[in-house]
Amino acid sequence: MALKTFAAVSIGSAVTEMKIFEFTQRRSMREIECISTRINLGLDVYEQGRISREHIDELCDVLNDFKRTMSGYRVSAYRVFATSAFRESRNRTILCDYIEKQTGLEIEVFTNAEQRFVDYQAIASTSEEFAAIIQNATAIVDISGSSTQISLFDKDKLITTQNIRVGNITTRENLLPLAKNGEHFEKLVRELMAYELAGFAKLYQKDRKIRNLIVLGGSLNEMMPMKNFLELQEQSAFMLKKDTAEATGTGTKKDTASDIRIPSLTKEQFERIYKDMIAQTPEEIAAKYDLPSDMTDAIVPSAIICRSLIENFDVDVVWMPGFSLNDGVSYDYGVRMGLVTRRHSFDEDILAAARSIAKRYKTSQSHIRNIGDIAVQIFDRMKKVHGLGEHERLLLQIAVILHSCGKFISLTDISGCTYNIILATEIIGLSQKDRAIVAYTVKYNTSPFIYYEELSGRTDLSAREYMIVGKLTAILRVANSLDRTHHQKCSNITVTLKEHELKISVASQQDLSLERGAFNEKVDFFEEMFNVRPVLKQKKTF
Repeated sequence: MALKTFAAVSIGSAVTEMKIFEFTQRRSMREIECISTRINLGLDVYEQGRISREHIDELCDVLNDFKRTMSGYRVSAYRVFATSAFRESRNRTILCDYIEKQTGLEIEVFTNAEQRFVDYQAIASTSEEFAAIIQNATAIVDISGSSTQISLFDKDKLITTQNIRVGNITTRENLLPLAKNGEHFEKLVRELMAYELAGFAKLYQKDRKIRNLIVLGGSLNEMMPMKNFLELQEQSAFMLKKDTAEATGTGTKKDTASDIRIPSLTKEQFERIYKDMIAQTPEEIAAKYDLPSDMTDAIVPSAIICRSLIENFDVDVVWMPGFSLNDGVSYDYGVRMGLVTRRHSFDEDILAAARSIAKRYKTSQSHIRNIGDIAVQIFDRMKKVHGLGEHERLLLQIAVILHSCGKFISLTDISGCTYNIILATEIIGLSQKDRAIVAYTVKYNTSPFIYYEELSGRTDLSAREYMIVGKLTAILRVANSLDRTHHQKCSNITVTLKEHELKISVASQQDLSLERGAFNEKVDFFEEMFNVRPVLKQKKTF
């Protein structure tokens, strides 16, 4: 079997990079080429609100060079994506159209949630020790030009992911004019970070001790001498092995830290390097670390932001993987094409993020679990009828988890408030279209369903996406009706499909009058969507 190659091209705020990967017959991936060039698009957006024509023409030249390189490697597939600079540019639609015409390459613009999820995939997919690290409380931070994303993990679960509007470019442009000198600039950045992190700690960190900090972005690994990584390698392996054994109770049965690949520093080692760097001028930093002079503009604020995170979280170890978005995008392609073995359940992390949002709005967790089990059973039994896949199954689960968040705001317009909450809340791993599908699904759970001919003028959903909304809504309505009283009377059910009838059998001695009444109100729409009529059967248990 011929090996497949894949090219991932990321257009960032300061660096445009292409990585080409080869997928081996052992269901793994290997980087065979990496090319990058610096184009400061982020500064354009900050100063002008849009990317300049000069930089776009330069970007087109770079992309055409990348395209020729892809051809030389006989790349099977590619993905070109842009991040915050394009996302925040006022003229991004015009730019994408122009670039596509000049290069023949289609460009995606990642939402913040999509970008952070790919960051996370890059670490989890490329590093075997990632699962061991996040057994203890760990913050993954991605420092970009305009913001810093903080994703908090504990016991292998995603607790929350939040974005604070403090980035290396915006910090430099906003605070440097206010500073009297370099020392004063550092003080201003740390004060700003302390304020932002106090809110994060109160809402999300609480009493949790954050042991590890995984730092992405900000070019910080460029200033960390390799000898420091090597000095700590043996110590980190011991610490990680010990922490994993304590967290999992496995003792020494499996050495999960036998091959540490993520460079790491203790907070004391980071502090020594930081103090040495912060005392130098940008020119001295560039000369010492052999960096382009414009890169130091981002490194200094990034280092101060990182130092503030270490101080406020009081972490023990700082990990600097040096992986890029291209690693995560390539891994995602490999998994979808069956070329790479999945190492980590990312869907579970997306669901964990949704549950965190639901808890914030004081939803009934027992109700969510109950109708979630029912909805998934119905979805799985109806596969041959609805024709939806695993991603739509995930969207249904998220809709179930979030469907009653609006009660926190209004008891008279629950669906409308929930709809607005979902559209206004970033959910890691979901695109804007995904969020819209979930939002419409929960809206029509209790609101009258609007047909596409009427809705199409008010939404960007395609006819196919609209049909997904309709099918998920029909399933959610039936599942929700079976816990009308929120007493989980229908917790023991079996679902069977036979021709045009979906039989839902409930083993219960309780009075199901309210559930049956709500159920009967929902079956007509379900039958309209699938040409299958749900039937509720109660089996008395003794």
